[in-house]
Amino acid sequence: MVKIAQISCGTEYSGVQKEIERAAATFGAEIVIPETDLDYIDEAYQKFGFTAASSGIRLMVARAMSIVEGKSEADAVFIATCFRCAEGALLRNELRRFIQQNTHLPVVTYSFTERTKADELFIRMEALSTIVARKSLLAREKQEGLTLGIDSGSTTTKVVLMENNKIIGTGWLPTTDVIENANVGIKSAMENTEYRLEDVDGIGVTGYGRLTIGKYLKADLIQEELSVNSKGAVYLADHQKGEATVLDIGGMDNKVITVNDGIPDNFTMGGICAGASGRFLEITARRLGVDISELGPLALKGNYKNALLNSYCIVFGIQDLVTSLAAGGSKEDVAAAACFSVAEQVYEQQLQEIDVREPLIQVGGTSLINGLVDAVSTVLGGINVIVPEHSQYIGAVGGALIVSGLGSRE
Repeated sequence: MVKIAQISCGTEYSGVQKEIERAAATFGAEIVIPETDLDYIDEAYQKFGFTAASSGIRLMVARAMSIVEGKSEADAVFIATCFRCAEGALLRNELRRFIQQNTHLPVVTYSFTERTKADELFIRMEALSTIVARKSLLAREKQEGLTLGIDSGSTTTKVVLMENNKIIGTGWLPTTDVIENANVGIKSAMENTEYRLEDVDGIGVTGYGRLTIGKYLKADLIQEELSVNSKGAVYLADHQKGEATVLDIGGMDNKVITVNDGIPDNFTMGGICAGASGRFLEITARRLGVDISELGPLALKGNYKNALLNSYCIVFGIQDLVTSLAAGGSKEDVAAAACFSVAEQVYEQQLQEIDVREPLIQVGGTSLINGLVDAVSTVLGGINVIVPEHSQYIGAVGGALIVSGLGSRE
């Protein structure tokens, strides 16, 4: 059983603790509390050097130190504090950095409310569990045999057929009926090959529709998208050794994942509002009267400073956009401002929670919007951003790559 060490403050008072334990148990993991005593709490607190008023915060420091100094055993770490606590938010990030600098354990951080339920934690617990349990699969650097990867995303369904480390077929369509979309995507991926579905050695599925599609196709691998997407990203970017950061700005949520030698070791996902998502860019393109594929080149011609969009909300963001156009703003400037707004919000909401390691690999459908890629680079101080070929297929590629390690279906 995978042991996930919990370092938190306040979960026992709000009813959240039971939800955390239930989420972990769903994926075959056990929540463990690192061992400490009163003397060790004071000792660890002095060593760490973080001034805190809360006794619960001090206990978090001691539990983190217990893991780093080998006094407690764990396979992964879950750090959680209440979203109302500014002191907890500061420490949450410092403890995450401290553990990562001194261990090789995967870490995830979370800001909970008194109404947090187990299903809100599922993908995080599933990711921690699969990263530990399938580390050897995630370390694979080459795809072998004939395998199929399917990524049933919130906005689009992607399918990739791979043979002996090469992509030989792809399928891409909007997500509506997940099973029908998967079938159409598979047909498209196999259309110009000599193969049929029964020839495939393994099927790997990921994304929001993974359980439905996985059951329907009797898939060999059904895995959450955090570990699968990061694997697909570093594979396509030819950066499976060393450190990297993967950024996926999706249609419904965003993911930022740090990777070391192909293995994810920290991630954050979500976002405050759709104003920081690809959905906002789709609406922007529609309002400007251009196809989404034209938005990126249009943005590169504009200046975001001429049409500032100041709202986190997608509704008020569009209102700002309309106001800018009504005031005589150019389409180019508004497109640039929309891309910059999304990049800035992703930075404020997520990239600040993680130590960005170069190179930054930007993936997903929005990575094809070069104005957004440029905006991300600008927000991060001119960092070099890699957009690999087939960047929109990372989940499907990751599924096809990882499942090849399971061997033939026969």
